[in-house]
Amino acid sequence: MKPGITTALRLLFSVLAIFPLACFAFAQPQQEETRGAPAEPVDAPEVRAQMKLAQELLPKFPDRGAILYFLAAAHQHLDETLPALESLKKCVELQEGFDPSGSPEFMGLRGTHDFDSLVEKVHSDFPEVAKARVVLLTEERDLVPEGLAWDEHRQVFYLGSLNLRKIVQITPESRSSDFVPAGRDHLLPVLGIRPDPQDGSVWAASFEESGKTELLHFDPSGRLLGRFAPQDDQRHGFNDLVVRPGGDVFVTDSLGNLVYRFDPTAKSFSALSLHRRLIYPNGIAITPDGGTLFVADALGVLRVDLSTSASKDIDPGRHTTLAGIDGLYWHAGSLIAIQNGIGSPRVAAFKLSSDSLRVTRTTVLESRTPLTELPTTGAIRGSDFYFITNSQIDNMMNDKVMDVTRLAPVRIAVVPLP
Repeated sequence: MKPGITTALRLLFSVLAIFPLACFAFAQPQQEETRGAPAEPVDAPEVRAQMKLAQELLPKFPDRGAILYFLAAAHQHLDETLPALESLKKCVELQEGFDPSGSPEFMGLRGTHDFDSLVEKVHSDFPEVAKARVVLLTEERDLVPEGLAWDEHRQVFYLGSLNLRKIVQITPESRSSDFVPAGRDHLLPVLGIRPDPQDGSVWAASFEESGKTELLHFDPSGRLLGRFAPQDDQRHGFNDLVVRPGGDVFVTDSLGNLVYRFDPTAKSFSALSLHRRLIYPNGIAITPDGGTLFVADALGVLRVDLSTSASKDIDPGRHTTLAGIDGLYWHAGSLIAIQNGIGSPRVAAFKLSSDSLRVTRTTVLESRTPLTELPTTGAIRGSDFYFITNSQIDNMMNDKVMDVTRLAPVRIAVVPLP
């Protein structure tokens, strides 16, 4: 996730809900007045283009609820309340876990009979789940973190800061220090972080509102080894990444709606060719053997066979969804996910079939509790999942904290994995 993107993407973030959090603190887009016509958001053409893409996918897409929820948020963003409610109703009837009460895009509907009835049904079908507990706290309140990673060799967690543009290291005993100090390397806001299990180096993704982005590489002591960016004049936003055994890095480009493979030897980027267009790609995971990649976007998760480059959407099955995932991780045949784009956030484990193309079991690990206030990413340590519970991204605008009095220590919780 990343704060401060264009107003067009604000819709996607509210659909992801991961990003209404991040987008200018839910700021409403400016209205465009034309004589004789009602006001319309300035990003309406881009929003309608995304809606067209989603509608084209609908007939064959394995998760109908994901597209209905996306369209509902899009309609509401355009002040088209009746079609928004119609799409929401159809979505809720599928009982997949979407909870519009936690989406800022639908704040204007709260208190109305139709909307509150839908929320009541969702909360009846999907009650609160509380299994996690807070285990780590930061002394610094103004980090506004997005990325979290565990380094098995150094036995520390890495925490990336959007606000201070640095990387913090935290021991399991909650002692923290700077891994990469603020200001030293003039970093952009830091998002996804992953250590390289082969050599102990650390990779990080970074980008800012302007569309400037960099893939960063540090040695085990935090010294900058290199910074890399696509060589074109397009806007890019590197969000999350994985390191493949052997050295290749795969990174999601949330603004470019692409996934890149970075070759550290050639220092070059190449975009993956996928079977469909992505809508705000974010979380990414890889199997330990490096053969299969998983990419999350607003609508679901794609499985990519890296030996053949073939890709396909994973079928979530009935009464569950893979939509709106921020942090995504592979663990013992399951995908562990932080879902911010389904309204009220939740942490869930999705057991996959042997070919990784179907969800066979969904286990909700935390949902609708104070520990899912504003989660973003997490990290697996052994058989436990650690995750950021209060990223405070909703307190940022244009890459700056708006209200320092609202800042709080960062809480990291842990939950056992099934």
